[in-house]
Amino acid sequence: MANIKDALFEVHELEELALRDLEINRVHPLAKLLITISYMVLVVSYHKYDIWGLLPLIIYPIVLMRLSEISLKDCFRKIRGILPLILFIGLFNPFLDREVLFMAGKLPITGGILSFLTLFLKGAYCLFASFLLIATTGIEGVCYSLRLLKLPGILVNQFLLTYRYITVLMKEANAVYQAYSLRAPGEKGVKYKIWGSLLGQLFLRSIDRAGNLYESMLLRGFEGEYYLTGKRKAEGKDYAYFVLWAGIFLILRVGIRYLMK
Repeated sequence: MANIKDALFEVHELEELALRDLEINRVHPLAKLLITISYMVLVVSYHKYDIWGLLPLIIYPIVLMRLSEISLKDCFRKIRGILPLILFIGLFNPFLDREVLFMAGKLPITGGILSFLTLFLKGAYCLFASFLLIATTGIEGVCYSLRLLKLPGILVNQFLLTYRYITVLMKEANAVYQAYSLRAPGEKGVKYKIWGSLLGQLFLRSIDRAGNLYESMLLRGFEGEYYLTGKRKAEGKDYAYFVLWAGIFLILRVGIRYLMK
């Protein structure tokens, strides 16, 4: 139950971060979304052994953390559940690719070790960028940007409503687990024999709650297109933000390599 409560708290905390009155939060959502996508494309464009080329790219999440007043510790706390998955994906690289590329003192550095490290860096950079985008823009700002990019409304609605229903599902799961704990005091966890019945109850409660929410949406005029708040035109500072970061990315990808030659 504590884990569900913690997850609910983190979801609400993420939404509160996006509502703060900071300069980076006021930048147009489309500019931030395009820069985030560009950054991810830049990150994955590096060769699997090019760890030295990837290292300078940390400047983007660090600057955004500074501007959004979010610490590195908080960033790691938010993405801690996904980082082990990235580590697991690249875990076997050192065993599959044993070609020695260079020596670090007496330690042979194989291609597998380098590809493992670059995979971890790429994954961490993309997670940092995604988290900082949501933390400074909010889910509705991201969906608004997707609509500006002419993404079909049904896909954007699915994305937004799925995000919204995650909290509904977690609240229902918390209520079911709390009811079970009150009927079985002193027990740690849920007995294996009643997992099925609890999941069934959770499923039925979620359907009822989703039906009530949908009826509420219809009463408020929902006609298949979710009303997104915060619509506004891009201003000069938004264009400047986009051009500045696009220039920095170009320098990092092309300029540094040219200077090294």
